[in-house]
Amino acid sequence: MLLRHAKSDWSEAGQADIDRVLSARGRSAAPRVGEYMAGQALVPDLALVSSAQRTRETWELVSGAYKEPPASTIEPRVYDASADKLLRVIRETQPDVHALLVVGHNPAMEELADSLVTMGDPVSRDAMDEKFPTAALAVIDFATDSWSDIAQGTGRLDRFVTPRSLRLE
Repeated sequence: MLLRHAKSDWSEAGQADIDRVLSARGRSAAPRVGEYMAGQALVPDLALVSSAQRTRETWELVSGAYKEPPASTIEPRVYDASADKLLRVIRETQPDVHALLVVGHNPAMEELADSLVTMGDPVSRDAMDEKFPTAALAVIDFATDSWSDIAQGTGRLDRFVTPRSLRLE
């Protein structure tokens, strides 16, 4: 699962990018995505969360929807990573992790999702290809049990949801 952080606040001039917090809209959207994930039994065995403040806040608000928050780790390599670097991080995932969630940033999240997915629901694929907005979640399945086998073009998009699509449901 790939989750882009929720909408961040740009109002504080001169603030370091890594220290930006969520905006009010982001603080509203993240729990909604968490409720969707928990309600759909999309429970990660592990969440790799970028070290940026906005991704850590996003995860805190998303994970609050679960009765028992899933395991997570702050992964500095996710911050400011390229799609290729994110894929390398994913390939290092331990075999006992069945469902992995990466909470990160664009453009890497969108580029990684686009490179991994070659099949799946056409409507979801079109929506993901159009835009990967803040707090968007791509759920991608792979026909392998080994994270090291994950490669470009090997994924099937199970679903793609955005805060806007959740409001419409």
